[in-house]
Amino acid sequence: MQTNVRNPCFDVMKARYWAHTYTFKRPAGTSRGVLTQKPGYFLEVSVLDATGQGECGLLPGLSLDDRPGYEDALLRLCADLSALESEEWKAWCLTGIPRAVAQAWKQWPSIFFALEQACLSWKDAFHGGTGKILFPSAFAYGEAPIAINGLLWMGDPCFLSDQMEARLTEGFQCLKMKIGALDGSAEKAVLTDIRRLSPPSLELRVDANGAFDIAGALSAMESLAPLSLHSVEQPCSPLDNAGLQKVCLEGAVPTALDESLIGLTESDDRDRLLDTLRPAYIVLKPSLLGGFSSCEDWIQRAELRGIGWWITSALEGSVGLSAIAQWTAVLPHLMGYQGLGTGSLYTNNLPPRTFVKEGALWTHEA
Repeated sequence: MQTNVRNPCFDVMKARYWAHTYTFKRPAGTSRGVLTQKPGYFLEVSVLDATGQGECGLLPGLSLDDRPGYEDALLRLCADLSALESEEWKAWCLTGIPRAVAQAWKQWPSIFFALEQACLSWKDAFHGGTGKILFPSAFAYGEAPIAINGLLWMGDPCFLSDQMEARLTEGFQCLKMKIGALDGSAEKAVLTDIRRLSPPSLELRVDANGAFDIAGALSAMESLAPLSLHSVEQPCSPLDNAGLQKVCLEGAVPTALDESLIGLTESDDRDRLLDTLRPAYIVLKPSLLGGFSSCEDWIQRAELRGIGWWITSALEGSVGLSAIAQWTAVLPHLMGYQGLGTGSLYTNNLPPRTFVKEGALWTHEA
């Protein structure tokens, strides 16, 4: 009689990472400059005959962990994971990453976010799945979409107008336009055309990426207010808290804070920002803020103060974008349009896990 004996190799933790440089189909313009490439890193953990994977969404010039030693940190994490007992890793994936581990990696938010993804991906694979279902839901199984905004990248007025016509034709009910790079009158002309050519119900947002000083922000908001904008995202630099406080209080258009949240890892600092500036909204990017658990903490603090919020991707590839979208789909109190339409920006993205149809994000079958 033959007895099946489990291969002990399956019980050995193996963690590794690899790099992948994304190339934009078209240079992506922001108020900080133009991006033609973006670094990407992937974390993979294999044990007990299952593999989990996560993407580190590092954004040059913006991520807290965009600094020397990034790959050394990834090597250290891989060594730490490889030293775990298989049952200890299994416990992490089934009951949650220990708080002490989260604290140890809070200065490396994109890396910790990849670890969260890898845990959830491994859990799905361990239970017989594909490793692609991190948060089971109608969205994750391709049965329901997430409403998203269409994004207009910075460029000359002709490029902006072409994008606007394309987004409206594609059926988006919410558009977000990057501002702060062109003359204000030129940007207002494009936004005026959007209002003229779209139904009154279209939600219109703008994102300044911190391009204005106090006077410039207040002036721009006053000029654009007749266009019934939903919000102006990050009108002033995150370093200008005094300016942001004034703009949040006096601006003619509601303010949403984005970059101001980056690097605030302590509870007191998060409370102080929200209590001092009192924005109408905050914009949450898991890759920049330390993952799902960190963003959920921001959501709880915002809701206690009556501050709205939405979720946005940060130029992740298909793996990271899918993870963010699946998490978004299961959040309670989800309202409005999310910023998750960045999945087709690259010439060399990994195989797509999501697609956009009629102004909404859908997932492919896992």
